[in-house]
Amino acid sequence: MTNVFVGSSLLTLDEKGRLSMPTRHRDALRASCDGRLILTLHPDGCVLIYPRPRWDAKRDELDKLPESARGLRRLFVGKAVEAEMDTAGRLLVPLELRKAAALERDLTLMGVDTHFELWNTERCDENGSQAMAGQLPRLEQIFGAEFKF
Repeated sequence: MTNVFVGSSLLTLDEKGRLSMPTRHRDALRASCDGRLILTLHPDGCVLIYPRPRWDAKRDELDKLPESARGLRRLFVGKAVEAEMDTAGRLLVPLELRKAAALERDLTLMGVDTHFELWNTERCDENGSQAMAGQLPRLEQIFGAEFKF
């Protein structure tokens, strides 16, 4: 599986709790997983969206974590929900996940390599502002001083 998901899209949740996956991702999702996805909650306050085969690999990684990480496993696996894109490329986000991540109308979908993050747009903007303000470790600390974009 070689699909890499990048970029962000501003989306709108419809009255039934569905979002339309951006066209640029639909074909890749249909080819890699027949549109079968797993949605789960992330501790940062967003919903993670995994193509089913990538979720299976992630779940295997979670199963290998020590017993001390059972709370993390419980969150990711316990809140996971199977979903499928419909023929129009729409995806139903379950009410429980919408409430937990404060997903109302305006959403930001971010491609993060192997999966997507689905954010309340306001919360996503706040998260980005905090990162830019230095709340997250500096890239140099993570990658070394020679790291350049």
